Amino acid sequence: MFLINLFVAFLVVIASIIPFLKPKGVGIIVFISIILGSALSGYFAVNSLIGSQIEFIFSGSQVTGPIPIRIDALSAWFIMIINFIFLTGGFYGIFYMKAYREQKSNIQLHGISFVLLYFALIGLCVVQNSIVFLILWEIMSISSMLLVIFDHNNPITFKAGINYLVQMHICVILLTIGFIWVYFQKGSFDFNAIPIFFAGNANIGLFLIFFIGFGFKAGFIPFHSWLPLAHPAGPSHVSGIMSGVMVKIGIFGIIRIASYLKSDLILLGEIVVTVSVLTGLFGILNAAVHRDFKRMLAYCTIENIGIIGIGIGIGMMGMGNGSPLLYYLGFGGALLHVLNHALFKSLLFYSAGSIYQQTHTRNIERLGGLIKFMPKTAIIFLIGAIAIGGIPPFNGFVSEFVIYSGLLEGMKSNSVSQLSLLILSFAGLSIIGGLSILTFTKTFGTIFLGNQREKLEHPPKEVSFSMLLPQYLIIAAMLSVAFFPKMYLNLVSNLLYKMSAPHLGFEPFGFNSYSTIASNISLFSAVFIGIAVIIWGLRYFVMRNKIQISQQTWGCGYVVPNTKMQYTAKSFSKPLGKILNFLLIEKKQFEEIKPGEIFPSKRNYVSNYFDFFEHRFISNITKRLVYTVNYFKFIQNGMIQSYVIYGIVFIVVIFVITALSIIK
Repeated sequence: MFLINLFVAFLVVIASIIPFLKPKGVGIIVFISIILGSALSGYFAVNSLIGSQIEFIFSGSQVTGPIPIRIDALSAWFIMIINFIFLTGGFYGIFYMKAYREQKSNIQLHGISFVLLYFALIGLCVVQNSIVFLILWEIMSISSMLLVIFDHNNPITFKAGINYLVQMHICVILLTIGFIWVYFQKGSFDFNAIPIFFAGNANIGLFLIFFIGFGFKAGFIPFHSWLPLAHPAGPSHVSGIMSGVMVKIGIFGIIRIASYLKSDLILLGEIVVTVSVLTGLFGILNAAVHRDFKRMLAYCTIENIGIIGIGIGIGMMGMGNGSPLLYYLGFGGALLHVLNHALFKSLLFYSAGSIYQQTHTRNIERLGGLIKFMPKTAIIFLIGAIAIGGIPPFNGFVSEFVIYSGLLEGMKSNSVSQLSLLILSFAGLSIIGGLSILTFTKTFGTIFLGNQREKLEHPPKEVSFSMLLPQYLIIAAMLSVAFFPKMYLNLVSNLLYKMSAPHLGFEPFGFNSYSTIASNISLFSAVFIGIAVIIWGLRYFVMRNKIQISQQTWGCGYVVPNTKMQYTAKSFSKPLGKILNFLLIEKKQFEEIKPGEIFPSKRNYVSNYFDFFEHRFISNITKRLVYTVNYFKFIQNGMIQSYVIYGIVFIVVIFVITALSIIK
């Protein structure tokens, strides 16, 4: 109890002294605070992962009642991930933010928000009192919004921040409804009242309220529209943290509520799988066509949330079918993919930040040939791209392999509906994987290969070792998952056994064998890559002293090529965009060439893609709300006399209804 009070007091002190620091010292103090916070929370998390649940009870108040702090294995898993990503992001941010040090107050607010976000995320993992949970959720939303609008003078960035804040409050409303429903039924704000509620009532309604509420934060469609706007707007280390761990709090909430379910598990699992497959497909389709590389990565987050959701749905179906192996494969794959996505997505955002810092553009079409100037960043981005594509020998393959195995295991069901859904889900997950390879082939090829498409204001160069170091650490963690999956799957199986013990008691028979298969595939893939490297090395050794002549590639009779005669990002995605133009809505400013126009005149071509749900639904709803509210503009007319009258009318109304005993 003393250590928890010390932890809270320390973070409060840090947030209080940051306004008095110089910009250079803000990042260092923030990083030190994250180190100390990670050491303390990590101590409890490790003990909980390998031991038993840790519990503290605060007395609270008459409103909240007792405030339980419970660090179980599920909390511990997320705490460890949050700590690692915040440590790497905090260190990266010290050097990434050097360019903004003249913005003293902005840097200070950024530092305070960073610490508060970390505190809120750790608190959300351990607090099991509904009211305090919602307060922490609000702190998380506001602090992350302030991080997103760091460049608040840019109207697009500011709009993205406001959009994010509004949608997070819709999320809070839904969570509040769910918690109040439980309170009115069971008279307690303790999370332990939720399984009691589920035991005596229908589970569908309350679970769906929580699923939608947490789904806003996680980025499931159609509640995702804040994510492609907010992620690209913030500094890159903030984007990495938001994508790597903050959206995972939504996943944490869904798994927590799913673990309390008592009935309707198969139906709810089927709903979660269906929504998740559609989310994954929608995310990767949009990622494939977008040409802002940070926006592309944001849509890839939506894709991976879909993959995690497929695992959660499979696990719920395993609970409903009484199948321990399906339970472990589903939830185990989901939890491992939470870790893997946090690693490779933060890596990709940090390397994207390095690109942006050197080129000052997020438009893929303006870049090219960066591998010549930033070779280390290119290799790091390539590793992240291979991992996110689920290709061995990197970590993304391991968790996706477990989820695929869960889908195959679920196909043993005698239910036609379950079998049909899982076959379609398997096909959908395969399509997601293929489109992911297309997306990152397009992105890596356009940014790093070929020649520069435009002359940049400053010649790009490799970023400092200090910015590369956290990325190396992430790669090391990724490789540990890829080549030693048994260690991680053992932790996950232990976690899931503790989570199922109160009412299911599933034993993880057969689950650990999948780690052996995954590690063997990663090992064989690494050997194959090693053979290719050895062949390349032998070729280099043989050719190093020989005369080599470089000549132009045959240009089909055209001997004056230029940089515009290269494949563009649009070239990769154009066929996909045309086939699915009903979903991938493109706005073009271009006059098509007519069939008989042999010598076409000069044309300008501008195009951009809209988010289907935002363009078709959210924008129309917003326009209608603005149109309706405009009818009441006369109330706020700027006249002091009117405002005085409003006050007098209010006082008179209160006096009258009190005198008539309408209210007491």
